[in-house]
Amino acid sequence: MQRREFLKKSSLMGGLIILNPKFNYSIFNEFSEDELIGKGKPILLGDDFKLRNEAFLQFNMMRIAAKESGFNIHVISSYRSYTHQNGIWERKYKNYRNQGLSHEKTIAKIIEYSTIPGTSRHHWGTDLDIIDATKGIPSNPLSEVHFNEGGRMRKFKLWLDQNTENFGFYLVYTNDPNRKGFAYEPWHFTYKPIATRMLKEYKELDIKKILQGNKLMGSENFTDEFVEKYKRENILDINPALLV
Repeated sequence: MQRREFLKKSSLMGGLIILNPKFNYSIFNEFSEDELIGKGKPILLGDDFKLRNEAFLQFNMMRIAAKESGFNIHVISSYRSYTHQNGIWERKYKNYRNQGLSHEKTIAKIIEYSTIPGTSRHHWGTDLDIIDATKGIPSNPLSEVHFNEGGRMRKFKLWLDQNTENFGFYLVYTNDPNRKGFAYEPWHFTYKPIATRMLKEYKELDIKKILQGNKLMGSENFTDEFVEKYKRENILDINPALLV
């Protein structure tokens, strides 16, 4: 009787998996699809900024170490929900369209630095944008010029190069001239122990279906070719250490 009941349940489970691939995904993966695209409700820690538990604790340890070296790490951005990212997308989309750019050029301009909602690493609670606020916060804090030679955060940049990986944080968009996709971001770090697991599962999603199904501003221009290129260059052309 028990064997018959087991076979019955197994058959039912198989039917659900065939009929509903999303059910299949949720059974065998650590993170839900909604979590990966910014529509979930992950457990996060923090007030001024939010990260997943382990990432939050490691980041605070890194911040203490930085303070001991004379730096005041300030978080510009951390977790962002889908709604938050969509607000950024729509604001930039309207701005560039009002400047006279075509839909295609508008999208190309936005994705130099900003992600399409549903594809941002900031949805995961593992990524954050940081600066040194020892000398105050400049009006344009996320600018490469501050981190370059002679910039106000150059010493901080050198400290980051030497120390972040000791706490599990890795630069995402490196200054590799052969890298495509998003521009170099010396301020954007991810907590590798969790982020690599999330990226592995994210790659299993049907990105094209998700992007076109969300009816985003300009999504009618998300052709098969565009989505494949975006996935290859913007999502996956990152620091090789994060692709394991």
